[in-house]
Amino acid sequence: MVDGGVLILFGDPVPDALGEVSVVHRPDGPPAAALAAGDVLELDGRELVLTEVGDLAAANLAELGHIVLYAPEACGERLLPGAVKVEGAITLPRPEARLRLLRPGTTQEERH
Repeated sequence: MVDGGVLILFGDPVPDALGEVSVVHRPDGPPAAALAAGDVLELDGRELVLTEVGDLAAANLAELGHIVLYAPEACGERLLPGAVKVEGAITLPRPEARLRLLRPGTTQEERH
């Protein structure tokens, strides 16, 4: 899926059916803020700019640690409710890589 521009993130514990196709992560807690277009997702030191956020993506991330990232070329005309369209190279992160949501206009210390 990553080669096709799609990356599925799921918080631990992950349902068995999704474990094989998801990047499983262990959130430190709920996101400090809801996802919004313009935010930056830092994944394994690479920055992905959120360009469009589906209606359910913020709730799914907060409740399940689950979002689906789409590169522009992998996204159809209509974004799915739990999906996020991003700019930047979507690649498979290393094990134990950090995942952070960065809000534009904040200092490094303020970023969550």
